[in-house]
Amino acid sequence: MNISQENITEIDFAKGDGLVPAIIQDAVTLEVLMQAYLNESALKTTLDKGLVTFYSRSKERLWTKGESSGNFLKLVDIRADCDRDSLLITVNPVGPACHTGTDTCWGKENRGDFLQHLERTIRQRRDNPSEGSYTSQLLARGINKVAQKVGEEAVELVIEAKDNDKDLFLNEAADLMYHYLVLLAAKDYTLEEVKEVLRGRHA
Repeated sequence: MNISQENITEIDFAKGDGLVPAIIQDAVTLEVLMQAYLNESALKTTLDKGLVTFYSRSKERLWTKGESSGNFLKLVDIRADCDRDSLLITVNPVGPACHTGTDTCWGKENRGDFLQHLERTIRQRRDNPSEGSYTSQLLARGINKVAQKVGEEAVELVIEAKDNDKDLFLNEAADLMYHYLVLLAAKDYTLEEVKEVLRGRHA
């Protein structure tokens, strides 16, 4: 995990009577999911377990998000603000973040842009295979088959590029993009990692 611990060791818990507020943000879509509080024990537990753990002011105890619902928040990154009295925690959510069943505590859908949504759906099909899912079936056939499909779709796109049929070209481009995302999931890489490579080249 790319966790910034450089400044979280300097958190000023005393300012908030032992608690600091934390904004929880989806690491992929960047949607704000919820806000809660951590004390020192909750912060340590979060870092130790890799699952975001809060301090419940109503129950007066630590609670790991998802401990009863299964809707965990898998820790990706955690940072303190400039005053060291609040946290920004980025996560990979497992299920909805709000106890009401909505994606966020503000009722907003956590979709991000469509490619992010599609990538997450593909990874869900990988981790929780569905019998009727083409994605699950393709991934189950192994990396060689997935890679072969990417090659086939790339060739079909090149063929369509030689003609002037917009619909066929765009459909082949979509097929290639989809299978490319499946290949990334099969290799357990993400589109964001590819973007980082591109950003590095651009710089």
